[in-house]
Amino acid sequence: MFLWTAFLIGLVGSFHCAGMCGPIALALPLHGSTWQSKFKGAIIYNTGRILTYMLLGAIFGLLGKGIQLAGFQLWSSVVIGVLMIVAVLVPLVFGKRLSIENLFGGYSKSLYNGFQRLFQIGTASSLFSIGLLNGFLPCGLVYVGIAGAINTGDVFQSASFMALFGLGTFPIMFAVSIAGKFLSLSVRNLISKVTPYLVIMLGVLFILRGLSLGIPYISPKAEALTPVVEKAHKCCHK
Repeated sequence: MFLWTAFLIGLVGSFHCAGMCGPIALALPLHGSTWQSKFKGAIIYNTGRILTYMLLGAIFGLLGKGIQLAGFQLWSSVVIGVLMIVAVLVPLVFGKRLSIENLFGGYSKSLYNGFQRLFQIGTASSLFSIGLLNGFLPCGLVYVGIAGAINTGDVFQSASFMALFGLGTFPIMFAVSIAGKFLSLSVRNLISKVTPYLVIMLGVLFILRGLSLGIPYISPKAEALTPVVEKAHKCCHK
């Protein structure tokens, strides 16, 4: 999976983030009379959020590396693509009661309790902690990013994938923190309707990549031998 895709997922999906996590960004205790202090607070908050994404990327990158070494990376790409499409279609068919956010309602409530305590403190460290916790909130878009990170098959690239994903979400989330409700409800609703189609398109790309159809950049042909098998083959014929 190309790393630039991560930034695109974050950038387009950030409008969805503005609707889901916007209330947290709007409630940030950005104290200070100057715009510089508000900018600093918003940057600290978003930095914490992106660092959590990188941590998740590194953790799931280990899983992706194990999948790659086992020779199942292509199949995992197909499975991840199917799961991405299913994750979009199930809520559309059965309603929001089966959405990812609702499935983890109890977990989200415990995180929100942590947010309330940190909001009352209002220091730079508390803003950073709010960002860290925000990254752990159940979010279908973040899970899409994690799916792409797993498919890199490398811990460093997986962490980089999620870092770029987080940077893609930065402009909108930063603007929400500073400017407040700069997007009307109708615009947010429109973008929320478009986001699922983007996820489906990405799911199809994952499936095509896993099928190894020989299409340049989209579904490149997999090598006949894995690096491990190839080395063993060379050793046997020295």
